[in-house]
Amino acid sequence: MPEKKQTVPFSGTKEQEEALLEVIAGLKGEPGALMPILQKAQDIYGYLPMEVQKMISDKTGIPLEKIYGVVTFYSQFSLNPKGKYRISVCLGTACYVKGSGDIYNALMEKLGIVGGECTPDGKFSLDACRCVGACGLAPVMMVNDEVYGRLTVDDIDDILAKYE
Repeated sequence: MPEKKQTVPFSGTKEQEEALLEVIAGLKGEPGALMPILQKAQDIYGYLPMEVQKMISDKTGIPLEKIYGVVTFYSQFSLNPKGKYRISVCLGTACYVKGSGDIYNALMEKLGIVGGECTPDGKFSLDACRCVGACGLAPVMMVNDEVYGRLTVDDIDDILAKYE
């Protein structure tokens, strides 16, 4: 299992920044504005890196610590970018007892990332989930919206090769 955290450099565009500033200007000062600002910011950037949180803090006057606390508290927000291909391995009971933990560990090793991270090239991100509702196909993983079931560790290379 990789020990070093992979980081993808922040690469926001001028257009994204302008869109975020427009959102902030429209909501700034309204009670409860932080959540909708963060939701729109994540829609714009795909995730909420520290650079985006700092922009929101600077423009709203909300302390960065408070923004970070909200971002890390709610599971709908992500601190890391998602890959072009989002891999999600079910670690719910039915999948786990049939070996999804081994599949998850093998994916971390093959991709060189840990759960919640994105490969440096931006191609793959890896997450665990609790249940995708396909327990009869356990163990299951998804790549974007495509479901792969009755998996073994030996299936991983062939599945990843489809997305290369």
